[in-house]
Amino acid sequence: MRFLMICLLFIPFLTNCTNHKQDQPSVTIAEQYGLAYAPLQIMKVRKLIEKKVPGIKVNWIKLGNTAAIREAVLGGKVDIGFMGIPPFLIGWDKGMEWKIFTGLSEAKIGLVTWKDNINSLADLKPEDRIALPQPGSIQHILLSMAAEKYLGKSDYFDNQLVSMKHPDGMNALLSKRDVSAHFTSPPYIMMELSQPGMKLILDGKEAMGGDFTFIAGMVTDRFSNTNPEILSAIRSAITESGSFIENNPDKAVEILKDNYSISESSLLSYLTEGSLVYSTEIKGLQKFLTFMKAKGYIDKIPENLNEILIK
Repeated sequence: MRFLMICLLFIPFLTNCTNHKQDQPSVTIAEQYGLAYAPLQIMKVRKLIEKKVPGIKVNWIKLGNTAAIREAVLGGKVDIGFMGIPPFLIGWDKGMEWKIFTGLSEAKIGLVTWKDNINSLADLKPEDRIALPQPGSIQHILLSMAAEKYLGKSDYFDNQLVSMKHPDGMNALLSKRDVSAHFTSPPYIMMELSQPGMKLILDGKEAMGGDFTFIAGMVTDRFSNTNPEILSAIRSAITESGSFIENNPDKAVEILKDNYSISESSLLSYLTEGSLVYSTEIKGLQKFLTFMKAKGYIDKIPENLNEILIK
């Protein structure tokens, strides 16, 4: 009788264990706009994560900026978000429990203007409006680095910023009405510079003073602690997607073309001109940390990078 009672007591526990094991693994991934995210779009169409983790359910969400991704992560709606390093650091500084687990891309980003009388940052007047995704974005931090370097004040342009998604920022720039300059990324920077009268007055690499990862992958501690094999599969899928784009650009264009309102020939040239590099490597993290702490964008830096980085 005692044995029967013990077995009965353990039936719910055993049932729960069985159900848990049978639960379909899942991951929700947030991305943004632009060719810097091309490996994710390749992964999605070719179902690379699903091939590496049989039975997994992969949910994809496209959001307009990093603030939206941070909000979704805080709300428990997103496990993994892809964004620039600076907005990740701001979230971590405010107490968000997440880490960088992979790089995704390096890219040519920069400040484009249509005005004849603007040839450098020093030519921008107080009335000139600068479009970028949002304060705290990688574009904002790079602009602040350049303002510190060339004008002696990192927040020189903070009162002139206009938050816009890249497609909206491009439309505002090309209309020559609402903004004087747009700090943007591929393919928008290529599309803007292909138009008559448009010119680049600041390159992101120049502002940084070296190479940097443009987009990286951030994962919640909750998810990373219990799903290391999924993170490994995603890193592998990024590498595979990057190689696919490099070795099969025509096929990559076929997959990517529906994501962009540009010609296939232009898309092919953007992917092959060499300014986009897809890699899981992380570059520039320490430099972003040092600058952002010194200028008050964050209040702390980790004693060890392992606090914010999964290798």
